[in-house]
Amino acid sequence: MDPSLDMWDFSSLISLWINRFYIYLGFAFGFSLWICFQIVIRKQNKNSQEKTVPKASRDLMTNGYISLQKKEVFVSGVKIFYGSQTGKAKGFATVLAEAVSSLDLPVAVINLKEYDPDDHLVEEVTSKNVSAFLVATYTDGRPTESAEWFCRWLEEAANDFRFGKTYLKGVRYAVFGLGNSAYVSHFNKVGKNVDKWLWMLGAHRVMSRGEGDCNVVKSKHGSIEADFTAWKARFISRLQALCKGERKPCGGNCKKGKCESNQHGSEAMEPRSHAQEGFHQRDAEQEEPFGSTSEEESGTEDHQSLKSVIDVEDLGKIMDRMKKEKREKEQQEGETSLIRSTVKNEAGERRAMITPALREALTKQGYQLIGSHSGVKLCRWTKSMLRGRGGCYKHTFYGIESHRCMETTPSLACANKCVFCWRHHTNPVGTEWRWKMDQAEMILKEAIENHQNVMKQFRGVPGVREERFEEGMTVKHCALSLVGEPIMYPEINRFLKLLHERKISSFLVTNAQFPAEIRNLKPVTQLYVSVDASTKESLKKIDRPLFKDFWQRFLDSLKALAAKQQRTVYRLTLVKAWNVDELQAYAKLVSLGNPDFIEVKGVTYCGESSASSLTMANVPWHEEVVRFVCELVDLIPDYEIACEHEHSNCLLIAHKKIMTRLGKKSVFSSSSPAPLLEPWRQQLEVGMESSSPAAICLGSARAAPGQDK
Repeated sequence: MDPSLDMWDFSSLISLWINRFYIYLGFAFGFSLWICFQIVIRKQNKNSQEKTVPKASRDLMTNGYISLQKKEVFVSGVKIFYGSQTGKAKGFATVLAEAVSSLDLPVAVINLKEYDPDDHLVEEVTSKNVSAFLVATYTDGRPTESAEWFCRWLEEAANDFRFGKTYLKGVRYAVFGLGNSAYVSHFNKVGKNVDKWLWMLGAHRVMSRGEGDCNVVKSKHGSIEADFTAWKARFISRLQALCKGERKPCGGNCKKGKCESNQHGSEAMEPRSHAQEGFHQRDAEQEEPFGSTSEEESGTEDHQSLKSVIDVEDLGKIMDRMKKEKREKEQQEGETSLIRSTVKNEAGERRAMITPALREALTKQGYQLIGSHSGVKLCRWTKSMLRGRGGCYKHTFYGIESHRCMETTPSLACANKCVFCWRHHTNPVGTEWRWKMDQAEMILKEAIENHQNVMKQFRGVPGVREERFEEGMTVKHCALSLVGEPIMYPEINRFLKLLHERKISSFLVTNAQFPAEIRNLKPVTQLYVSVDASTKESLKKIDRPLFKDFWQRFLDSLKALAAKQQRTVYRLTLVKAWNVDELQAYAKLVSLGNPDFIEVKGVTYCGESSASSLTMANVPWHEEVVRFVCELVDLIPDYEIACEHEHSNCLLIAHKKIMTRLGKKSVFSSSSPAPLLEPWRQQLEVGMESSSPAAICLGSARAAPGQDK
């Protein structure tokens, strides 16, 4: 072996070892280039494959295996609702159905007279149907007879906080209204209202509202038939796009640069003139673009606002905030003016309690206002019992038939601003009567007439039982608990006397701030006192009374209740984390007033309000209410649990003398709490010229919400 060769091999190895890091680096660099090359090659192959394979046969590729993708259905069918008086809307509905059928979509034509929205409208939320509403405007801007019930239900639902702004979220709809522009003040009013109310309940408008005009002079297309044909063509085009899963093409103005549309297709944007017109015609209370589609609301700005500093998408929030501040300011001014008493007002003519603004707000909430300070409203339990469903807790506890009950008040004013007020403090406040006063005879007469007029609208409504309807037209019970403080009305005793002369029983509720009036009150069928808290601090926090000496007035009212020779009730409203831990204090208050009954109810959340900080977290579960009642009964040995109404989250505690007189046992102490529905009727013997029947029903109410008890 050559020594020089051995020396070279050794020196080469030494050199390689010294430069090993450069060698590693070269290998790494080469490997990286190879990986990049493979990625580019695969990407090119994928792109070429997508171009050559038809879209209809392209499958989802996963780990080299092919899995067939189930075809998604974007529109399962179309429902066409119509409300017609002369048959025009019905004819249009038939024509539209034929056009929809050409798209191979299931279609149903429905007469609104035969449709029950209370049971079926919410089903459209998950049905993937598209609903078309063809509604005509009849005399004086009213809906046709066939659509009257549907429109009334929709209006009440849109203005009822219990339904909420997302009740119909998921429903897709379009509206075509039939009207005559010769009647300028209410041209296509019904179509506009249906569009608005559906939008307020969270439904999704798929295209702008169509308006047919019988006035050929002003009709946009020359006749109402031509107006409908143009709208129908747009509707069919929109329906085809929805069937493909397409949405409105992006206008390039999506918020924060995020495009919410998956389509970049050929569908043209609808003219913005409708959206602009709808924007300027916004309702005074509801901020919503009547003429725009839901897609336009979320993704397209008005051309005139491009140079504005404010994004049009934020304009609604800004206007809502401004309106909210304005309402709060007006409310504060109104309260100040009501509480303030000056010599000038004393000397001059007294003002009406119901101002024009207050009248507008309460009318929108469904009140039938009477005179200058009274009102009546149909209770939802009345509607429920008309259909043969369950009644309210008064039906379960005392035998009151809900469909024959009238809820009213002779005074909309109140001396408290309770955090759980159902009316969001739209009613006036005051500590004494300083308004014009209507006569009791007129109030009762118009209250019954207004109640009956509203009841008449249920004749022929799907589900309403004829015998219940006939019975409901005769008022047998009056709940003086609608809103406000009825005991403030100076002629309350006269009003009660008139009720009893008509054989109408009376339940009167007071907020325990008028002890003198309680002492002077003539006997009623049942007298309630609201005991919303058991300590001075919690009462101030929950009821927010106007009187400075509110606590003493509260205690004096309970003492006055104990002296009444008639049926008396404490009504406790439990607000979680506010007044549910005051059991000992509640027990002391019970001994102070010694009521015949104690109703304990969980607070009802009335929606977000600037006047209250309550949330759903403050609403106790029914099990929590039951536990509170059981613990309270342990502290008041003269009482026991008599009944419950789980649907209303309410329990009844009765004095043992009442239970002994009835020969009943507590349903909670019985091994089989079967309903005990034998009514107990008594005659009021003190101070009444005529008797007032009052049924007391003690039993269990664990029936289903929709079942008669």
